Amino acid sequence: RQRRRRRLAVCTDESRALVEQQPEPEPGPRLERRTMSALLSLSRVAWATLRRLKKVPAACHRDMGGMAGPQPTFGLLVDIDGVLVRGKTPIPAAREAFKKIVTPKGEFLVPVVFVTNSGNCVRQAKADQLTGVLGVKISQDQVMMSHSPLRMFKRYHDKCVLVSGQGPVVDIAKSIGFTRIITIEMLREAFPLLDMMDHDRRPELVPSVPIKLPNIEAIVLLCEPVHWETHLQLIIDVLLTGGNPERNPQQLLSSHIPVVACNTDLMWVAEGKSPRFGHGIFVLCLEEIYKKITGKELKYELVLGKPSELTYHYAECLIRAQAAGRGWQKPIHTLYAIGDNLMTDIYGANLYNRYLEEESSAKASLVQAKVAAGKQTATLSQDEDLNVLTSELMQGSATSCKSVLVCTGVYNPCKDDMQGHKELITGPVFHGHRDFMFDADLSDPDYIVPNIDAAVDLIYKLEKYVPN
Repeated sequence: RQRRRRRLAVCTDESRALVEQQPEPEPGPRLERRTMSALLSLSRVAWATLRRLKKVPAACHRDMGGMAGPQPTFGLLVDIDGVLVRGKTPIPAAREAFKKIVTPKGEFLVPVVFVTNSGNCVRQAKADQLTGVLGVKISQDQVMMSHSPLRMFKRYHDKCVLVSGQGPVVDIAKSIGFTRIITIEMLREAFPLLDMMDHDRRPELVPSVPIKLPNIEAIVLLCEPVHWETHLQLIIDVLLTGGNPERNPQQLLSSHIPVVACNTDLMWVAEGKSPRFGHGIFVLCLEEIYKKITGKELKYELVLGKPSELTYHYAECLIRAQAAGRGWQKPIHTLYAIGDNLMTDIYGANLYNRYLEEESSAKASLVQAKVAAGKQTATLSQDEDLNVLTSELMQGSATSCKSVLVCTGVYNPCKDDMQGHKELITGPVFHGHRDFMFDADLSDPDYIVPNIDAAVDLIYKLEKYVPN
C-alpha cells in the first residue's frame, strides 16, 4: 500500500514553511496482535463511556460556550511538556496559539484534549495548571493523564493493588476507580525490614504489633517515584512472593501477578538544556532487575500512555464527547496530535493512524460481505466480533490521525541532524519501549513546525478552517 505524505520542512529560527510531497516507504510489519487485541477489547467499554459522557449537563454547555464559529470536523490532541511548558516555565508560543483556539469569552472553537504522559496528579490539578499557563479556563474533562484509560478497565477496580509513583497516589488511584489501595509507604511500614538500602531510613525498632495487609493482586506503576531504590526493592519483593512479602520466596514462581505500566517515556524536557529521566527509565530498571534475578521477562498486563493505541482511542472518545457537549452535529474525521517526542507523540499518533486505516478497510469489507449476503448491518448481535461492533456503533469516528512535531521540547532540529535522527529510531539507541514492535516509518512525522502556534496555523490551513 502506497500513500502520499505531506511534510513541513523547518530549518532555521525564521522557519520557512515549505510543504513538499514525498512518497511513503512500504509499510512495515503488522502491529503486534496482543496490543491490537487489547485495543479491540477496549472498544465496547469506550463506546459505553462515550454515551455516558455525551450526557453533558447544562452547566457544562455553558462552560464550553455556544456556537462561536463554524463547526469543525477535526480535533486537537495536545501534548503538554515540551509543547506548552518546559518544567514550570510556559513556552511563549502556547498563549499565542490558544488565542486562535479560544474566543475572548473563553469558548473553544475546536475540540481539544491535552494528552500527557504525566501521572503524578489528578486531572483537575493538571487542568488548574494549564489554566494558569494558557490564561484560558481548562476543564478536567479536557485533560487526559497517562493513567486515565484505567477508568474503563473495571475488572481491576476491585482488586487489591500496589500503587507506585509520587504525588497524591491514593487520590489518583481512587479517581480512576480503584477501591483497595496499598502504597509503597504502607508496604514499607508493614514490612520495615525490607527497605535496607538507605542506612538513614533503616528502622531502629521493629513494630511490636505486625501490620496485616491483604494479599496484593496487581501492581500499578503510575509514574516515576522519588526513592527509586525503595520502590524497586519492594515491587520485586511483591512479584517474587505472589503479592505477599510476608511469604518466604523459596522457589521462583512460574508467573507473577499482573503489572500495569501507565507511562514508558524514556525522557522528557524541563528547564535544563538536556532531557531528564522519565518513568521509562524506572520501568527499564525494574525489568532488568527482575530478569537478572529470575532469568525471565517481566510481563505487563497493560502498557498505557503514549505511544499506546489505547491512549489515543480513549482520547478520541473524549474529543467526540466534547464535540457532542457543544451540540456540534458534524462528525470528527481527523485528529491532529501535536507533540515534541518522536518515540511517544509521533510514533503513537502514526500507530493509531494505522489502526484507523485497518479499521476503515475492515469495515468496508464487512459492508460488502453483508450486502452480498443480504443481511442488515443495523441488527448486530452482542456476541459479534468487537472489531465489527466498534466499526458500526461508533459512526462518524475519526478516520485519520496526523502527527505534528514541534521543535520546543525533546526534538531539536539543531541537535538532531539526519544521521542522529536515523540512529535514534533505527540504531542501537532505540528509545521506545521493548513491548512496542518497532517500525521506523511510524517515527516519521507528517509535519514539522517550530512551535504550537505554527502548528495551529498549519492545521487551520489544511482544514480550510476560518473561525468567525
